[in-house]
Amino acid sequence: MRRRTFISAALGGLGGLLAGGAGWYATRAQSGTITRSSVPVAGNQKLYTGADLAFGTTMAIHVLHHDAIKAELAIEDAFHQARNIDRLMSIYSEASQVFQLNRDGGFNRPDPHLLTVLKETQRLSVLSGGAFDITVQPLWLAFTQAAAMQSLPSEQERLRAQSRVNWADLVVSEQQLYFKKPGMSITLNGIAQGYAVDLALAAVQSHGITHALLDTGEFISTGKKTANQAWTVGVQDPRNLAELTTALHMDGRSVATSGDYETTFTPDFVHNHIFDPVTGDSPPELASVTVAAPTGLLADGLSTALFVMGHQKAMQLVARLDHVDVLLVDKKGRITASPGMRKIATTLA
Repeated sequence: MRRRTFISAALGGLGGLLAGGAGWYATRAQSGTITRSSVPVAGNQKLYTGADLAFGTTMAIHVLHHDAIKAELAIEDAFHQARNIDRLMSIYSEASQVFQLNRDGGFNRPDPHLLTVLKETQRLSVLSGGAFDITVQPLWLAFTQAAAMQSLPSEQERLRAQSRVNWADLVVSEQQLYFKKPGMSITLNGIAQGYAVDLALAAVQSHGITHALLDTGEFISTGKKTANQAWTVGVQDPRNLAELTTALHMDGRSVATSGDYETTFTPDFVHNHIFDPVTGDSPPELASVTVAAPTGLLADGLSTALFVMGHQKAMQLVARLDHVDVLLVDKKGRITASPGMRKIATTLA
């Protein structure tokens, strides 16, 4: 899997976020390590930071605790949970069940974690009117194969790939997974990292950690950075990677972003890695969608679904969902945010 989201995290306030992002990423690059602050940041608790690799990116976990051994065990347990989901749901690893499904067209007795995610994808497909569809992988393959020849798929190639896209043609049960049509395949890149961050948070909390910020490519938090300061994450400007659209004070929900800029097939961002199953091409309206939701699983899936749905339908759907907020940036740079998102954002009027 490759990371779809480009959200940066800050350990300081907004000023530290805007000016100190490079230091954050330098810390994250040291995968397989755990560092701690030299001075207490909350009472007698110190900040412990761990970094590791999964989903084609560097994950990072920050916890506050007074005991170094317990903090390190919590961080390693969380990483173990996330790596397990990566191994199970990768589209590239032959050992993963997703790879097996795509290769063979079906198999018996799927892992319970995979079933949980697939059932949520079905729910999101219904909720979004089909905008969220994990069977768009044939379109990804068609576009990447054409890109290798420095071109786009022909209309015939695109239509052939599109004919293999339909979430309802994936049969999901505890006994068996299988495709109804040959040539189908799925990708869970739009939701697996969200599920991983949920499991990682549960692992951290099982060790008695009450203050943490976790990043598996999607963010989730519990508690605060200090008694008077929330964990803060910054939402990437989709057209200027050196700038942020805004910063968000984490309130215990998960935050996920889908953008048109991570993998592009044309320099104008028109053709990118997010596909509308109805058109067989990328949605034309939005540049990025950031979602705050009660779980990483929901935030991750919704960020993709809302991107495909477009501004009007996205805002209508969010208005019907409890504890869900959204920040939309269209291709002209115009920003729309739900009321709840404006409450946790630091730079939106």
